[in-house]
Amino acid sequence: MPWSLLGIILAVCAVLCAVGFYKFVYFLSIGYGFAVAGGGIAILVMALINPTATPIWLLLIQAVLFVAYGVRLSGFLLVRELKNVSFKKTDVAKDTLAKNNEKKMPVFVLATIWICVSVLYTAQVSPMLFRYDNASSDIIVPLVGVAVSVFGLVLEAVADNQKSAQKKVRPDMVATEGLYKIVRCPNYLGEIIFWTGIFVSGVTTYATVGQWITAVLAYICIVYIMFNGAQRLEKRQMGRYGDNEEYNTYANKTPIIIPLLPIYHLNKK
Repeated sequence: MPWSLLGIILAVCAVLCAVGFYKFVYFLSIGYGFAVAGGGIAILVMALINPTATPIWLLLIQAVLFVAYGVRLSGFLLVRELKNVSFKKTDVAKDTLAKNNEKKMPVFVLATIWICVSVLYTAQVSPMLFRYDNASSDIIVPLVGVAVSVFGLVLEAVADNQKSAQKKVRPDMVATEGLYKIVRCPNYLGEIIFWTGIFVSGVTTYATVGQWITAVLAYICIVYIMFNGAQRLEKRQMGRYGDNEEYNTYANKTPIIIPLLPIYHLNKK
């Protein structure tokens, strides 16, 4: 295992996701996008400083992919945060915040979460690092992986845009048109597809048991996180729309994440 290089990537991811100390949720959202983008750039810089047999243009494509992912995610979330600023100043928002006032997390809890997510983000970008460190020169499989990731990235972006557009028209109902006719969480599906492509891009380069374990665990973690996120989202939607016949009809016939897979509910009742 290239521990020294992994250490560098870990440091980069840790610095970039440290924004979570300002607001806890940023560890898993804005900081997440920053860390992925920064990790990809850091690996590319390593390759430019000390080239191997791995084509620089391939690493450049992978780095651009990570940057595009990070910029899209963090940019989308930052815009949403800015749009919420005016609402947070209203009396309704102040009353809501007062009712849901949470104690600030202890520093050691935040530090533990920070370390855990930094390790996870490092593992997620590790397929690119392993390809560079192993000096792998094949290009077909990694390009297939890149194509899969691009598809997932586009799917996720389109899903977010469709949801925003539909919520403007019907703020009292979940998105049900476009990609949301296929699955109820197409943005989560896009996330899974994106990281599937990243994992696939490295299957011909993983050279040790440690590298396989790192890549596999990172992939399993992100899939689990997406299904867990869908479960929590469904719980919130049931709380808000559970008595809405239109919502229940839609939810009972539309798969929650995977198209054609008859898993319609994840929320434990």
